Amino acid sequence: MGLLDGKVAIVTGAGRGIGREEALMLAAEGAKVIVNDVGGALTSTAANEHPADDVVALIRENGGEATVNGDDISSWEGGKNVVEQAIDTYGSLDILVNNAGILRDKMSFNMEESDWDDVIRVHLKGHFAPTHHAAVYWRNRSKAGEDVTARIINTSSEAGLYGSAGQANYGAAKAGIASLTWILARELGRYGVTVNAIAPRARTRMTEGLFGEMTKKDENAFDAWDPKNIANLVTFLAAPEAADVNGQIFVVFGGNIYAMSAFQPVGQVTRDSAWTPQELIDAKGELFKGIDSGVPKFSFF
Repeated sequence: MGLLDGKVAIVTGAGRGIGREEALMLAAEGAKVIVNDVGGALTSTAANEHPADDVVALIRENGGEATVNGDDISSWEGGKNVVEQAIDTYGSLDILVNNAGILRDKMSFNMEESDWDDVIRVHLKGHFAPTHHAAVYWRNRSKAGEDVTARIINTSSEAGLYGSAGQANYGAAKAGIASLTWILARELGRYGVTVNAIAPRARTRMTEGLFGEMTKKDENAFDAWDPKNIANLVTFLAAPEAADVNGQIFVVFGGNIYAMSAFQPVGQVTRDSAWTPQELIDAKGELFKGIDSGVPKFSFF
């Protein structure tokens, strides 16, 4: 018996990297999986190359059930199609893992409009489009009196939680996904849907270009960069036993999982009347008492 027997899942961007491992592990735990991938690369891919085919074949070889979906989930129609395919093929939808993404890294002063638009579209709209259509489906079922126990697992990043130089587009999208996660958790919890997010570190085509030698596998040690590490957390969040986990964001790397809090005040000045600019100048030391007023550090390590 698997943790997800009888469940139906969608994983976007599941042809390679983290998405691939998520799809494989969800299937290994009994879920029927729609493996979504447009077949593209960070730059370009031959038209006849579709990595999702390999993932589906592997799932089937291992006795699972899976189907390819090649829709662009950053389009409204694509988001609708992948949700409808899951329902039409397997009779329901229980789990949506929003993973698909691209990089167009440049400093803000070198970035072109298309670099910004493409990354915001694929990451942020690519999360919201399938989520919207899944939410409509689950809400309708709940309002019809059905018992809904559904999961959405989003993919944010420390680049969005802390702000990564050279990634204004990517970081803004990932910060938007963090906020989207909190909003969706508040909206959909009443319908039996939990919404959480991960901020993963793993070896993928995207990170190999960023971290280089750091991500190389050491055959004699635990592979902290293995994307399977991320899939373990996602599968936990998808399981019935995680029904009480909602609106949470997790940084995950190797064997380390950190439950992150939302923004909290670190300093304050308060009174029952407005502050003039000069008074704020005079009170600056109190507002930033014990903390640095400069750019916050990146990450928490």
